[in-house]
Amino acid sequence: MKTWKWVVVGLAILGAAASANAENITGADQIVCSAGTVIVCLDDGTCADGPPWTLNIPHFITVDVGKKKLQTTEASGQKRVTSIQSVQRTEGFLVLQGYENQRAFNWMITEDTGMATVTISLDGMSITAFGVCTPKALK
Repeated sequence: MKTWKWVVVGLAILGAAASANAENITGADQIVCSAGTVIVCLDDGTCADGPPWTLNIPHFITVDVGKKKLQTTEASGQKRVTSIQSVQRTEGFLVLQGYENQRAFNWMITEDTGMATVTISLDGMSITAFGVCTPKALK
């Protein structure tokens, strides 16, 4: 029982530290996001987790709220662009949703912290990514 208590305390401290370093994206029209942890689950109940680059997930993704699009950064060397069908700002969250290439996606970003949870649903598979977002610096 004591071990679990210290695990919970440790997680609380890590969570507080992450929140203290997160960025406020309230009202930002362009943001940059990066995933930290990714979990993939199959319909047979097996799941695996790991860093995003092992699953072909770019290091950074630019979100253009006004133009409703997600795209990789120039530095990635990839030219990936995805349209966002729905954008909502509600109850302190920025919610982005869409569908492309037999994949449905949902982004939920806490505006005052920039903390993000992203889910992607495919036939027989789900992908969940946890990450952070920051307002994009304008050149």
